[in-house]
Amino acid sequence: MLEFLNVLRGDHLDVISVTVRLVLAMICGGCIGLERERKRRPAGFRTHILICLGAAMTTLTSQFLVLELHLFTDMARLGAQVIAGIGFIGAGTIIITKRRQVKGLTTAAGLWAAAIVGLCCGAGFFEGAVLATLIILLAELVFSKLEYLIVSHARAFNLYVEYAENGKLGTIVDTIKDTGAFIVDMEISKSGGEERHPCAVFSIKMPRKQSGENLMAQIAKLDGVVSVEEL
Repeated sequence: MLEFLNVLRGDHLDVISVTVRLVLAMICGGCIGLERERKRRPAGFRTHILICLGAAMTTLTSQFLVLELHLFTDMARLGAQVIAGIGFIGAGTIIITKRRQVKGLTTAAGLWAAAIVGLCCGAGFFEGAVLATLIILLAELVFSKLEYLIVSHARAFNLYVEYAENGKLGTIVDTIKDTGAFIVDMEISKSGGEERHPCAVFSIKMPRKQSGENLMAQIAKLDGVVSVEEL
């Protein structure tokens, strides 16, 4: 694509070519990881760098076996194992909280994408690596705000409510209905001991002129309500 980069691609590996590919992998992985680090996610700056570097080294090793050692092997074989194997690391970042929330999906997807960027760097596909990094950052920094804007105007949402005693559930249900909202589904968890409060997860469909924030504020003001959170 960019002709001046062909010197670094070539049909053999030298110190300059390897250095450029690994440094680019470190920069791209670090840029993706910084956004996760800023949000205090479990896989942050260093994790993304290591994954991107590891993927780049995998591609470089495949090329070394063919171009330098002249072994008969498929250069794409090791890279394919990276794409499949990164799922184990990504799965470790996904958790389900006690409030039935699934967290870590974006981090897991970012780790997988960082590995692919590393493969691009190792293969000498510099343009693809840089463009992919910029698009990933665009998705994580800009599109996240767009996603929040869309969700904030959504009529359907899930609400987690924790209350002091079981008798308060009826008051909470009445408050939801008084706003004109419709309860699609409700899941109740009773208290498991003195330190654990009963809770309920509501699937609610809001009227057009009512917002979820207002409903949460009304429920939070009720006597006996411990916490209110949107899932």
